[in-house]
Amino acid sequence: MPSLYSAEHLALQEEFGTTRMGALMDQGIAHDTLADDEIAFISSRDLFFLSTVDPEGMPTVSYKGGPVGFVKAIDATTLVFPGYDGNGMFYSLGNIVGQGKVGLLFIDFQTPHRLRVQGTAHYERNHALLADYPEAQYLVFVTIKKIWQNCPRYIHTYKKIETSKYVPGVCEVTPMPAWKRIDIVQDSISTEDQLRAANEGLIDFPSYEAKVKAGEA
Repeated sequence: MPSLYSAEHLALQEEFGTTRMGALMDQGIAHDTLADDEIAFISSRDLFFLSTVDPEGMPTVSYKGGPVGFVKAIDATTLVFPGYDGNGMFYSLGNIVGQGKVGLLFIDFQTPHRLRVQGTAHYERNHALLADYPEAQYLVFVTIKKIWQNCPRYIHTYKKIETSKYVPGVCEVTPMPAWKRIDIVQDSISTEDQLRAANEGLIDFPSYEAKVKAGEA
């Protein structure tokens, strides 16, 4: 497996006196194949953070949430997760299509515990596994290059209150996000969403901002 480090990483490890620890992580802890306990941990998560890079190498990080187990291990070197309805930017997915490099951070805020994954990714709109993900628009497949656990020292302990009502299957009918009811976005959404927004009642942008601040969006 290629080293985790560049010359800059190694220089900083030398400066701060962590060369031996860095080598241990690089040569003994980081690996490229999922262990059974790592598959179990990933399967128990209902959220993760996804990093991608744009054509200029500028990184971005997105929060991804879903039902427990929405990220699945296809095998010891491949993960898959669904792409649900979003804001229409396709920012992370565009970076995946363009550059293909991803980082995934899985965190258990209650234990606490975390696992990092780096790899390359691609998406598919027509795949048999889509049947396992109601309301998903596509699937992202990640080919793993590196995996390692991090010290959980600075992870604050939080208790989960409830699953988001927008996760498919939580409600009998998945609610419409409030932003799709904003009057100024109606020409930018689908005809189906326009009809639903009109039925539920349009709102102006200040009203939407108020909902966001109140946690009602």
